[in-house]
Amino acid sequence: MARLGNISGKEAVKVFQKAGWQSLGQVGSHLVMVKPGIRVNLSIPQHKELSIGTIRALIRNAGLTVDEFIKLL
Repeated sequence: MARLGNISGKEAVKVFQKAGWQSLGQVGSHLVMVKPGIRVNLSIPQHKELSIGTIRALIRNAGLTVDEFIKLL
């Protein structure tokens, strides 16, 4: 399994957009993303660096694997 490095909130948003997620709006420092047909919303902090636990939780909620996420990165 590949490793997750230093990923910013902007980079994470670009990856999720490649996977079909769309920006719904922003609440404070978090960008909310939705995907048609999926009931889960992603709330991505717009920080310079996201913690690995936060990235993994977002990947799991999006229905992706870490390897799929890294390929899209």
